[in-house]
Amino acid sequence: MERNYLQNKSMDFSIRMVELYQKLSDKKHEYVMSKQILRSGTSIGANVREAKRAQSTPDFYSKLTISLKEADETQYWLELLYKTGYVNEETFKSYNSDCEELIRLLVSITKTLHNKIMKQKCLKQFSNCELQTSNSKLKTTPNSELRIPN
Repeated sequence: MERNYLQNKSMDFSIRMVELYQKLSDKKHEYVMSKQILRSGTSIGANVREAKRAQSTPDFYSKLTISLKEADETQYWLELLYKTGYVNEETFKSYNSDCEELIRLLVSITKTLHNKIMKQKCLKQFSNCELQTSNSKLKTTPNSELRIPN
């Protein structure tokens, strides 16, 4: 998988969202739902791009979580457009398939990041602390293994 796969996929999806918006507003004269799907559908890629410049792992996670929420909202608008007859089944399936792929990618990445963040929090929480047991005192220091002092 290429390095910027998510970024490229989300940009391609954004372009498709702009095209869908143009079609809906020009040919179907639908302006409310089409604007909503344009906003949420292009926001996915905008937040993925913004995540590139994240200041920390939690910041990166936050941006990608927002992208995931926007992808879910986009899927809602796609379903609504389909169920109200503004897009046909073929169009719906095509857009929905792309949206599902983005959701799968974002879920996978955010789960991995969440686990990494939780691991970092645990390590940070237990560094520089002392644990007492009935037999001995356990100490940890930053970036070290748990040691039992003599």
